Amino acid sequence: MSDSGQKPREMLQFLRVDAEGPAKRAPNQRRKDFGEIYESWPAADAGDQASRCEQCGIPFCQVHCPVQNNIPDWLKLTAEGRLEEAYEVSSATNNMPEICGRICPQDRLCEGSCVLEQSKHGAVTIGAVEKFITDTAWEKGWVKPVTPARDLDTSIGIIGAGPGGLAAAEELRKLGHKVEIYDRYDRAGGLLIYGIPNFKLEKEVVQRRTDLLKRAGIVFHHNVDVGRTISFADLRKKHHAVLIATGVYKARGLACPGVGATGVFPAMRYLTASNRKDLGDSVPDFDNGELNANGKNVVVIGGGDTAMDCVRTAIRQGAKSVKCLYRRDRENMPGSQREVANAVEEGVEFLWLSAPEAVLHDADNMATGVRAVRMRLGTPDQSGRAKPEEIEGSQFVVPADMVIEALGFDPEDMPAMFGETALGVTRWGTLKTDFRTQMTTMDGVFAAGDIVRGASLVVWAIRDGRDAAASIHRYLNSSTATQPQTLRQAS
Repeated sequence: MSDSGQKPREMLQFLRVDAEGPAKRAPNQRRKDFGEIYESWPAADAGDQASRCEQCGIPFCQVHCPVQNNIPDWLKLTAEGRLEEAYEVSSATNNMPEICGRICPQDRLCEGSCVLEQSKHGAVTIGAVEKFITDTAWEKGWVKPVTPARDLDTSIGIIGAGPGGLAAAEELRKLGHKVEIYDRYDRAGGLLIYGIPNFKLEKEVVQRRTDLLKRAGIVFHHNVDVGRTISFADLRKKHHAVLIATGVYKARGLACPGVGATGVFPAMRYLTASNRKDLGDSVPDFDNGELNANGKNVVVIGGGDTAMDCVRTAIRQGAKSVKCLYRRDRENMPGSQREVANAVEEGVEFLWLSAPEAVLHDADNMATGVRAVRMRLGTPDQSGRAKPEEIEGSQFVVPADMVIEALGFDPEDMPAMFGETALGVTRWGTLKTDFRTQMTTMDGVFAAGDIVRGASLVVWAIRDGRDAAASIHRYLNSSTATQPQTLRQAS
């Protein structure tokens, strides 16, 4: 018998076993709370779904996974009931498999590339199996803090406790380096804690992961704003190398009349307030009703995963109505189609091919609605996507007491924030790095994640963090890095 108590299964069972994931709680039930929407998956069901894998000679699921997970291997081990081994294989390439299993847009990555999906048999439910494997590992006590073979004398400072910084920290600690993480917030996790709602990622899942890193000897410094609480120069003097993994948090705003009306909010301010409330924090702007959607007509503008988080949060807060305004159609949305489907089930109304023209307000400057215009899709733009064009005379008004801008994020001005003009930036405001080493324009200073690539997926931040850790390790083993660095420009 296997370690799961199940009889090992043969592979290639896709003709006998239909594609199926864990059951979802009923929409009218999950609208009332912030609990994760998927039920627990029995080991037998996970093993059956894993057995559908074709074990392809060229595993396109792995090719299209940013962290290059050995997906066919751990699917086979799961089908055979060898779950501890499956966890070891899964965690070898991913520092947070239980998190990626919950929030990755698998329909755009591994599952969307599955040969069974392309042949209309239905993709293997890879994300759900990944989540099951690691949740089982936590339950069984198989997840242990990393223990390096020996401790080194080198010290690395990491700015940002989001997924990229956390992944880099674990990899560096595994190699024996001393690691200290500096973050502006009072909890580690970044977007995982304050941006993503509980119904997608319950906070204890993130907190147990950061607790594991603390047990590995990684030191966390919370409420530290680099450039104010501590200077960037002092940070460099303290450590042999520095990694900047701050993410991008500057919200893109609406460019139309009325955006200054009361009741118009950036998405992260709204989501952070909701997540803090769920964590038990005192949130005055929520308690006074300003950031609480209860009883309000809510309009969310945008079509990405952040917009989906906002509309589904508003539903759970008891909004009177929730509408999502997006200038393209459903097929051209940048967000996960799975999240769109969940939102529709929960009662969100989507106004496709609609773009805002103005936020309407009353004499007291309180938002009362959004004037929008109908769009049609024209010729493709430089990205290859069909360009939205206005339909003349098609204006209409959507009532709104709360308008949430979910239009994406840009980098903050890192050189100005850190008081370090030697940090080079691209024309997009992201940090300029050598793509081979991930070193910035300053010697011994590296960067990873969204602050380099722009707003992207959590799994890409993890990949970048792992790659940065490897580059930092090579750098510290070179003859040029034996002492904490002085401020000098990289050659």
